[in-house]
Amino acid sequence: MAGGTERLLRRRIRTIQSTQKITRAMQLIAASRIVRAQAAVAAAQPYSEAITAVIHDLSSGGGPVASPLLQPRDETRKVAHIVVAADRGLCGAYNSSVIRAAEASLREDASAARDYSMLVVGRRAEGSFRYRGYHIDAAFTGFSDKPTYEDARRIGEVASAAFVAGETDLVEIVYTRFVSVGRQEVVRETLMPLSRDDIAEEEGGLKPAYEFEPGTDEILDLLLPRYVDSRIYAALLNAAASEHAARQRAMKAATDNADDLITTLTRGMNRARQDAITTEIMEIVGGAEALRKAKQTEPDYLIDTIEGRQPDLFATHSPER
Repeated sequence: MAGGTERLLRRRIRTIQSTQKITRAMQLIAASRIVRAQAAVAAAQPYSEAITAVIHDLSSGGGPVASPLLQPRDETRKVAHIVVAADRGLCGAYNSSVIRAAEASLREDASAARDYSMLVVGRRAEGSFRYRGYHIDAAFTGFSDKPTYEDARRIGEVASAAFVAGETDLVEIVYTRFVSVGRQEVVRETLMPLSRDDIAEEEGGLKPAYEFEPGTDEILDLLLPRYVDSRIYAALLNAAASEHAARQRAMKAATDNADDLITTLTRGMNRARQDAITTEIMEIVGGAEALRKAKQTEPDYLIDTIEGRQPDLFATHSPER
Protein backbone atom coordinates (compact mmCIF):
# COMPACT_ATOMS: atom_id res chain seq x y z
CA MET A 1 0.00 0.00 0.00
CA ALA A 2 2.83 2.38 0.89
CA GLY A 3 4.63 1.61 -2.35
CA GLY A 4 1.47 2.37 -4.33
CA THR A 5 1.10 5.72 -2.54
CA GLU A 6 4.69 6.59 -3.37
CA ARG A 7 4.17 5.84 -7.05
CA LEU A 8 0.98 7.89 -7.09
CA LEU A 9 2.69 10.90 -5.47
CA ARG A 10 5.65 10.63 -7.83
CA ARG A 11 3.28 10.68 -10.82
CA ARG A 12 1.46 13.74 -9.45
CA ILE A 13 4.75 15.57 -8.91
CA ARG A 14 5.79 14.94 -12.52
CA THR A 15 2.40 16.20 -13.74
CA ILE A 16 2.64 19.37 -11.67
CA GLN A 17 6.19 20.00 -12.85
CA SER A 18 5.02 19.79 -16.47
CA THR A 19 2.17 22.22 -15.76
CA GLN A 20 4.59 24.55 -13.99
CA LYS A 21 6.75 24.77 -17.10
CA ILE A 22 3.70 25.88 -19.09
CA THR A 23 2.61 28.50 -16.56
CA ARG A 24 6.14 29.92 -16.31
CA ALA A 25 6.37 30.18 -20.10
CA MET A 26 2.97 31.91 -20.28
CA GLN A 27 4.08 34.32 -17.57
CA LEU A 28 7.19 35.31 -19.53
CA ILE A 29 5.22 35.68 -22.77
CA ALA A 30 2.62 37.90 -21.10
CA ALA A 31 5.36 40.05 -19.57
CA SER A 32 6.94 40.62 -22.97
CA ARG A 33 3.60 41.48 -24.56
CA ILE A 34 2.78 44.09 -21.93
CA VAL A 35 5.65 46.22 -23.19
CA ARG A 36 4.38 46.09 -26.77
CA ALA A 37 0.82 46.83 -25.65
CA GLN A 38 1.96 49.89 -23.70
CA ALA A 39 3.90 51.08 -26.74
CA ALA A 40 0.77 50.68 -28.89
CA VAL A 41 -1.27 52.77 -26.43
CA ALA A 42 1.36 55.51 -26.49
CA ALA A 43 1.60 55.41 -30.29
CA ALA A 44 -2.15 55.92 -30.71
CA GLN A 45 -2.28 58.89 -28.35
CA PRO A 46 -1.07 61.61 -30.80
CA TYR A 47 -3.76 60.76 -33.37
CA SER A 48 -6.46 60.80 -30.72
CA GLU A 49 -5.28 64.17 -29.40
CA ALA A 50 -5.06 65.69 -32.88
CA ILE A 51 -8.54 64.61 -34.00
CA THR A 52 -9.96 65.77 -30.65
CA ALA A 53 -8.43 69.21 -31.16
CA VAL A 54 -9.83 69.52 -34.69
CA ILE A 55 -13.32 68.49 -33.61
CA HIS A 56 -13.16 70.92 -30.72
CA ASP A 57 -12.30 73.78 -33.07
CA LEU A 58 -15.15 72.80 -35.37
CA SER A 59 -17.78 72.38 -32.66
CA SER A 60 -16.81 75.57 -30.80
CA GLY A 61 -17.17 77.86 -33.81
CA GLY A 62 -20.36 79.31 -32.40
CA GLY A 63 -22.86 78.00 -34.94
CA PRO A 64 -25.24 75.09 -34.41
CA VAL A 65 -23.94 71.61 -35.11
CA ALA A 66 -26.38 69.25 -36.77
CA SER A 67 -24.38 66.03 -36.51
CA PRO A 68 -26.55 63.26 -35.01
CA LEU A 69 -23.59 61.94 -33.03
CA LEU A 70 -23.63 65.16 -30.95
CA GLN A 71 -27.40 65.34 -30.43
CA PRO A 72 -28.72 63.85 -27.18
CA ARG A 73 -32.06 62.10 -27.33
CA ASP A 74 -35.10 63.39 -25.48
CA GLU A 75 -35.85 59.91 -24.17
CA THR A 76 -33.60 56.89 -23.76
CA ARG A 77 -35.55 53.84 -24.79
CA LYS A 78 -32.73 51.50 -25.87
CA VAL A 79 -29.11 51.36 -24.77
CA ALA A 80 -26.32 49.68 -26.73
CA HIS A 81 -23.52 48.10 -24.70
CA ILE A 82 -20.08 47.43 -26.16
CA VAL A 83 -18.42 44.90 -23.83
CA VAL A 84 -14.68 44.38 -24.33
CA ALA A 85 -13.29 41.14 -22.87
CA ALA A 86 -10.70 38.55 -23.96
CA ASP A 87 -10.69 35.65 -26.37
CA ARG A 88 -8.87 33.41 -23.90
CA GLY A 89 -8.92 32.68 -20.21
CA LEU A 90 -6.09 32.02 -17.75
CA CYS A 91 -5.99 35.72 -16.85
CA GLY A 92 -7.47 35.74 -13.37
CA ALA A 93 -10.59 37.83 -12.80
CA TYR A 94 -10.08 39.97 -15.91
CA ASN A 95 -13.01 38.58 -17.91
CA SER A 96 -15.36 38.09 -14.99
CA SER A 97 -14.85 41.68 -13.79
CA VAL A 98 -15.85 43.13 -17.17
CA ILE A 99 -18.82 40.77 -17.48
CA ARG A 100 -20.07 41.65 -13.98
CA ALA A 101 -19.85 45.37 -14.75
CA ALA A 102 -21.80 44.87 -17.99
CA GLU A 103 -24.44 42.82 -16.22
CA ALA A 104 -24.83 45.57 -13.61
CA SER A 105 -25.45 48.05 -16.43
CA LEU A 106 -28.00 45.70 -17.98
CA ARG A 107 -29.81 45.42 -14.67
CA GLU A 108 -29.97 49.21 -14.47
CA ASP A 109 -31.56 49.28 -17.92
CA ALA A 110 -34.08 46.63 -16.90
CA SER A 111 -35.04 48.54 -13.75
CA ALA A 112 -35.54 51.69 -15.85
CA ALA A 113 -37.68 49.75 -18.37
CA ARG A 114 -35.15 50.30 -21.16
CA ASP A 115 -34.33 47.83 -23.89
CA TYR A 116 -30.75 46.82 -24.60
CA SER A 117 -28.48 45.97 -27.49
CA MET A 118 -25.19 44.12 -27.06
CA LEU A 119 -21.97 44.24 -29.07
CA VAL A 120 -19.42 41.94 -27.48
CA VAL A 121 -15.68 41.76 -28.11
CA GLY A 122 -13.93 38.52 -27.18
CA ARG A 123 -15.00 34.89 -27.09
CA ARG A 124 -15.24 34.83 -23.30
CA ALA A 125 -17.83 37.59 -23.21
CA GLU A 126 -19.75 36.08 -26.11
CA GLY A 127 -19.89 32.64 -24.51
CA SER A 128 -20.85 34.01 -21.11
CA PHE A 129 -23.72 36.18 -22.33
CA ARG A 130 -25.05 33.52 -24.70
CA TYR A 131 -25.02 31.01 -21.86
CA ARG A 132 -27.03 33.42 -19.69
CA GLY A 133 -29.59 33.93 -22.42
CA TYR A 134 -28.80 37.50 -23.46
CA HIS A 135 -29.45 38.58 -27.02
CA ILE A 136 -26.22 39.53 -28.83
CA ASP A 137 -26.51 41.75 -31.88
CA ALA A 138 -22.88 41.46 -33.00
CA ALA A 139 -19.77 39.62 -31.81
CA PHE A 140 -16.15 40.47 -32.67
CA THR A 141 -13.53 37.87 -31.80
CA GLY A 142 -10.01 36.80 -32.61
CA PHE A 143 -8.06 40.00 -31.88
CA SER A 144 -8.42 40.80 -28.18
CA ASP A 145 -4.69 40.43 -27.41
CA LYS A 146 -3.54 42.42 -30.46
CA PRO A 147 -6.26 44.74 -31.81
CA THR A 148 -5.88 46.93 -34.86
CA TYR A 149 -7.57 50.15 -35.96
CA GLU A 150 -9.52 48.19 -38.56
CA ASP A 151 -11.06 46.11 -35.77
CA ALA A 152 -12.12 49.28 -33.98
CA ARG A 153 -13.54 50.69 -37.22
CA ARG A 154 -15.73 47.63 -37.74
CA ILE A 155 -17.12 47.94 -34.22
CA GLY A 156 -17.64 51.67 -34.63
CA GLU A 157 -19.51 51.21 -37.91
CA VAL A 158 -22.06 48.87 -36.35
CA ALA A 159 -22.56 51.04 -33.25
CA SER A 160 -22.73 54.34 -35.17
CA ALA A 161 -25.10 53.02 -37.82
CA ALA A 162 -27.60 51.85 -35.19
CA PHE A 163 -27.34 55.15 -33.30
CA VAL A 164 -27.74 57.37 -36.38
CA ALA A 165 -30.69 55.29 -37.59
CA GLY A 166 -32.43 55.82 -34.28
CA GLU A 167 -32.36 52.14 -33.29
CA THR A 168 -30.41 53.01 -30.13
CA ASP A 169 -30.52 56.16 -28.04
CA LEU A 170 -27.35 55.67 -26.00
CA VAL A 171 -24.12 53.75 -26.60
CA GLU A 172 -21.90 52.72 -23.70
CA ILE A 173 -18.60 50.87 -23.71
CA VAL A 174 -17.35 48.68 -20.86
CA TYR A 175 -13.66 47.80 -20.82
CA THR A 176 -10.62 47.57 -18.53
CA ARG A 177 -8.43 50.66 -18.39
CA PHE A 178 -4.70 50.01 -18.05
CA VAL A 179 -3.27 52.16 -15.24
CA SER A 180 -0.06 50.27 -14.51
CA VAL A 181 1.28 46.74 -14.57
CA GLY A 182 -0.07 46.17 -11.09
CA ARG A 183 -3.34 48.06 -11.41
CA GLN A 184 -6.19 47.96 -13.92
CA GLU A 185 -9.75 49.19 -13.47
CA VAL A 186 -13.04 48.38 -15.18
CA VAL A 187 -14.70 51.53 -16.54
CA ARG A 188 -17.99 52.27 -18.24
CA GLU A 189 -18.06 55.26 -20.58
CA THR A 190 -20.69 56.88 -22.75
CA LEU A 191 -19.61 56.64 -26.37
CA MET A 192 -22.61 58.19 -28.14
CA PRO A 193 -24.01 60.79 -28.15
CA LEU A 194 -20.70 62.58 -27.92
CA SER A 195 -20.51 65.24 -25.26
CA ARG A 196 -18.88 68.58 -25.89
CA ASP A 197 -17.11 68.14 -22.56
CA ASP A 198 -15.45 64.98 -23.88
CA ILE A 199 -13.91 66.79 -26.83
CA ALA A 200 -13.17 70.09 -25.08
CA GLU A 201 -9.59 71.16 -24.61
CA GLU A 202 -8.24 71.88 -21.17
CA GLU A 203 -6.00 74.72 -22.29
CA GLY A 204 -7.42 78.20 -21.86
CA GLY A 205 -6.79 81.41 -23.74
CA LEU A 206 -8.04 82.83 -27.00
CA LYS A 207 -8.38 80.48 -29.92
CA PRO A 208 -7.84 81.59 -33.49
CA ALA A 209 -10.89 81.87 -35.74
CA TYR A 210 -11.00 79.42 -38.63
CA GLU A 211 -12.86 79.39 -41.89
CA PHE A 212 -13.74 75.92 -43.07
CA GLU A 213 -14.29 74.69 -46.59
CA PRO A 214 -16.54 72.77 -46.99
CA GLY A 215 -18.87 73.65 -44.13
CA THR A 216 -18.53 72.65 -40.51
CA ASP A 217 -21.31 70.08 -40.66
CA GLU A 218 -19.75 68.29 -43.62
CA ILE A 219 -16.36 68.06 -41.92
CA LEU A 220 -17.89 66.93 -38.62
CA ASP A 221 -19.90 64.25 -40.40
CA LEU A 222 -16.59 62.94 -41.72
CA LEU A 223 -14.50 63.31 -38.56
CA LEU A 224 -16.92 62.34 -35.79
CA PRO A 225 -17.16 58.67 -36.85
CA ARG A 226 -13.37 58.56 -36.93
CA TYR A 227 -13.31 60.11 -33.48
CA VAL A 228 -15.64 57.37 -32.27
CA ASP A 229 -13.36 54.77 -33.89
CA SER A 230 -10.32 56.29 -32.18
CA ARG A 231 -12.01 56.05 -28.77
CA ILE A 232 -12.95 52.43 -29.40
CA TYR A 233 -9.42 51.72 -30.55
CA ALA A 234 -8.03 53.28 -27.38
CA ALA A 235 -10.37 51.10 -25.33
CA LEU A 236 -9.23 47.97 -27.21
CA LEU A 237 -5.57 48.82 -26.66
CA ASN A 238 -6.13 49.45 -22.95
CA ALA A 239 -8.03 46.19 -22.69
CA ALA A 240 -5.24 44.27 -24.44
CA ALA A 241 -2.60 45.68 -22.09
CA SER A 242 -4.81 44.89 -19.10
CA GLU A 243 -5.33 41.34 -20.34
CA HIS A 244 -1.59 40.71 -20.60
CA ALA A 245 -0.98 42.20 -17.15
CA ALA A 246 -3.75 40.09 -15.61
CA ARG A 247 -2.42 36.95 -17.31
CA GLN A 248 1.10 37.64 -16.07
CA ARG A 249 -0.13 37.92 -12.47
CA ALA A 250 -2.31 34.83 -12.78
CA MET A 251 0.47 32.71 -14.27
CA LYS A 252 2.96 33.90 -11.64
CA ALA A 253 0.52 32.90 -8.92
CA ALA A 254 0.01 29.52 -10.61
CA THR A 255 3.76 28.96 -10.83
CA ASP A 256 4.25 29.83 -7.15
CA ASN A 257 1.38 27.56 -6.14
CA ALA A 258 2.93 24.73 -8.15
CA ASP A 259 6.20 25.20 -6.23
CA ASP A 260 4.37 24.95 -2.91
CA LEU A 261 2.40 21.91 -4.04
CA ILE A 262 5.53 20.12 -5.29
CA THR A 263 7.22 20.73 -1.93
CA THR A 264 4.22 19.34 -0.03
CA LEU A 265 3.91 16.27 -2.25
CA THR A 266 7.66 15.59 -2.07
CA ARG A 267 7.49 15.51 1.71
CA GLY A 268 4.52 13.17 1.54
CA MET A 269 6.38 10.92 -0.91
CA ASN A 270 9.41 10.77 1.39
CA ARG A 271 7.21 9.83 4.33
CA ALA A 272 5.55 7.13 2.21
CA ARG A 273 8.98 5.77 1.23
CA GLN A 274 10.08 5.69 4.87
CA ASP A 275 6.86 3.93 5.85
CA ALA A 276 7.43 1.34 3.12
CA ILE A 277 11.00 0.66 4.28
CA THR A 278 9.94 0.44 7.91
CA THR A 279 7.16 -1.97 7.02
CA GLU A 280 9.52 -4.23 5.09
CA ILE A 281 12.02 -4.29 7.97
CA MET A 282 9.30 -5.14 10.45
CA GLU A 283 8.08 -7.94 8.20
CA ILE A 284 11.58 -9.42 7.96
CA VAL A 285 12.15 -9.18 11.70
CA GLY A 286 8.73 -10.64 12.42
CA GLY A 287 9.32 -13.52 10.03
CA ALA A 288 12.70 -14.31 11.57
CA GLU A 289 11.22 -14.23 15.05
CA ALA A 290 8.44 -16.57 13.99
CA LEU A 291 10.98 -19.02 12.56
CA ARG A 292 13.07 -18.82 15.72
CA LYS A 293 10.15 -19.71 17.94
CA ALA A 294 8.83 -22.47 15.71
CA LYS A 295 9.20 -25.97 17.10
CA GLN A 296 10.43 -28.41 14.52
CA THR A 297 11.38 -32.04 14.94
CA GLU A 298 14.12 -31.80 12.29
CA PRO A 299 16.94 -29.28 12.69
CA ASP A 300 16.56 -26.11 10.64
CA TYR A 301 19.92 -25.68 8.98
CA LEU A 302 19.07 -22.23 7.66
CA ILE A 303 18.34 -20.79 11.11
CA ASP A 304 21.37 -22.51 12.60
CA THR A 305 23.58 -21.01 9.92
CA ILE A 306 22.11 -17.51 10.44
CA GLU A 307 22.60 -17.73 14.22
CA GLY A 308 26.16 -19.07 13.90
CA ARG A 309 25.61 -22.65 15.02
CA GLN A 310 27.36 -25.44 13.17
CA PRO A 311 24.91 -28.28 12.75
CA ASP A 312 26.16 -31.85 12.58
CA LEU A 313 25.34 -32.69 9.00
CA PHE A 314 26.40 -36.34 9.46
CA ALA A 315 24.37 -37.04 12.54
CA THR A 316 21.87 -39.80 12.15
CA HIS A 317 18.70 -40.31 14.02
CA SER A 318 18.15 -43.80 15.18
CA PRO A 319 14.61 -44.97 15.03
CA GLU A 320 12.85 -45.51 18.28
CA ARG A 321 12.64 -49.05 19.46
